[in-house]
Amino acid sequence: MGKADFLSPKAIANRIKSKGLQKLRWYCQMCQKQCRDENGFKCHCMSESHQRQLLLASEDPNKFMDYFSDEFKNEFLELLRRRFGNLSYKTNINVVEEVKSCVESFCKVDETPKGWYVQYIDRDPETIRLQEEQARRKKADLDDEERSAKFINEQVRRGRDGKEIEETPVFTELKRESEEEKIAFNLGASACVAGPSKPSSALGASALKAAAAAAASSSTKRKDAGSDSRSEKKKKSALEEIMEMEARKKKKLDAVRTDYWMQPNIVIKVVTKRLGEKYHKKKGVVMEVRDKYAAVVKMIDSGDKLKLDQNHVETVIPAPGKRVLILNGPYRDVEAVLEGIDEKNFSATLTLETVSISWAVLKSAKNCAVCGVN
Repeated sequence: MGKADFLSPKAIANRIKSKGLQKLRWYCQMCQKQCRDENGFKCHCMSESHQRQLLLASEDPNKFMDYFSDEFKNEFLELLRRRFGNLSYKTNINVVEEVKSCVESFCKVDETPKGWYVQYIDRDPETIRLQEEQARRKKADLDDEERSAKFINEQVRRGRDGKEIEETPVFTELKRESEEEKIAFNLGASACVAGPSKPSSALGASALKAAAAAAASSSTKRKDAGSDSRSEKKKKSALEEIMEMEARKKKKLDAVRTDYWMQPNIVIKVVTKRLGEKYHKKKGVVMEVRDKYAAVVKMIDSGDKLKLDQNHVETVIPAPGKRVLILNGPYRDVEAVLEGIDEKNFSATLTLETVSISWAVLKSAKNCAVCGVN
């Protein structure tokens, strides 16, 4: 039977089978050739190349044994390092015998009641350096904790040594020396007084005088405090009053401001680059406002109509002397004449018929205040 063609189904199937894993019993270690079945392995053993390889191995068998042992050791250690790292795993007795004879200095082999366990010992200089650095850092953290604990204990000890010992009160029994002696309680005093009735009346009068003096002093203090507060109020300068007035105005302005400012017939400029260079930094006129935050804009140069969000455009400030529309604040939707622009403070001066005001003009589209009218 002739050999199948290269592109025949049988040849393709044979090549697919040769790429997959085969049985180890049909593998020739000397020639490093894998056979697919028993017949192929038998034919390979009878081949001239196999016999020639056996003759070479018989001349120096130790060389070939050492080569195969080194190959097994390298591949086993690489597999152990990549798959398990520093973890130990359970293995069978045959692998343990090979490990003991070849890679015992690179692995840790333990026999437990559950079986044999092998653990890879990483002797890479970089890994050892990282482990030493980690151990040194951990030791430094422990030293810091010990120092802080020692400092806290020292502070506690000093606090205990310097604390004054509180005297415990001594309680005695109340006894009468004579039956005629009366016990009098003075509500204005802080202690009980035992003695005849005359001294008690004297003590009561003195207590009343002391209470009256204390009340007079407290009223005097309240009057002094009131006069001090009134003097502090009077001490406010004109500058402070102006600052308070400006703060109240600013609070009032913030209360009437909104986060939307789109209005029809105003001139805007496209600031987003999502529409391309054709519309970037180009001016347009708002034709229609939709949902407060979006608008249909007609471009001045090309005449195209676009639907844009207010975050993608900014207001256009005309030259002084032109009419503008106030878009936010207490004068919203009111037209005015632009008198001047202060670029450093981002503000402008507007005239509303007979009233001249200074209005903030921010470049941000979210905080714009005025805009040119088409």
